Amino acid sequence: MPTQSPTTLPVGPGSWFEAGASGPGGLRRYYLYQPPQLRAEEGLLPLMVMLHGCGQTALDFACTTRMHQLAARERFFVLYLEQDRLANSKGCWNWSERTSGRAMAEAATLMAAVDQVCNQYPVDSPRIAVAGLSAGATMAALVASFFPQRIKAVAMHSGVAPGAAMSAMSAMSAMTGLHAPPITFTAVGKAVRAAALGTTLPSLMVLHGDADEVVAPGNADSTAAIWSMATGSAPGIERTWQRGRHRTVHETEFTGKGRTRVMLCKVKGLGHAWSGGTAGLPFSDTSGPCATRMFWTFAKSQF
Repeated sequence: MPTQSPTTLPVGPGSWFEAGASGPGGLRRYYLYQPPQLRAEEGLLPLMVMLHGCGQTALDFACTTRMHQLAARERFFVLYLEQDRLANSKGCWNWSERTSGRAMAEAATLMAAVDQVCNQYPVDSPRIAVAGLSAGATMAALVASFFPQRIKAVAMHSGVAPGAAMSAMSAMSAMTGLHAPPITFTAVGKAVRAAALGTTLPSLMVLHGDADEVVAPGNADSTAAIWSMATGSAPGIERTWQRGRHRTVHETEFTGKGRTRVMLCKVKGLGHAWSGGTAGLPFSDTSGPCATRMFWTFAKSQF
């Protein structure tokens, strides 16, 4: 059985800072992790922005993903943002509220938090990546499409294709994968391209379990196809790999103009949970592979 949600910051090397940032969507709390013993010769460090899923808090996500533990070794900042329960009673990011404008307002608020951190800490603003789980994954993609000039890489874990829903009512249909191609691909692909305002979208990694019963696995293929269309990239040959006793991964790389634009990873037997997460926490699967390391490795390659 899952344990109760953590109420204190993780213990370990490095420093934590708790604050809030205001934007068009209101005030959002965040926790910033700074790796230990910053050195002048290091210069500015990259930033990984982390967006939790529904039913989670920023502390839940920190304990589940342990991105900050990797940051201590790899030397980067981690920003764990938290949805306000007054903005969404279930703690979901409002990615589907496109018609009302709430999705854009919330994305702008998250970027306000990123700007605040960049202004107050030695963050290298050209090296910012954003990653999320479920609702956080879709919001990560929206942030990247709304602010493509600010985000270098984006990673979606078990999310819905950005733009696949325009309201809370249509969100459930999008999650279950009821929207049929090619109309959705074309419409959403154009929306993503338009949101980029002529700027090249950042490269995207999509990770999804083929046993996900909350967000249909077909959403991963839809997302990859949409982002591929918007970036003018094409898929290569699918390859299969497995590390140790971890779950098998089917991986397809989409390239354009000699660069990786999309990396699609489908994990065999994984449900709606963070791959390689922490035992005893909800939406967390310890059997791997480690999504945390995969996402950082991908982001670093884009930097």
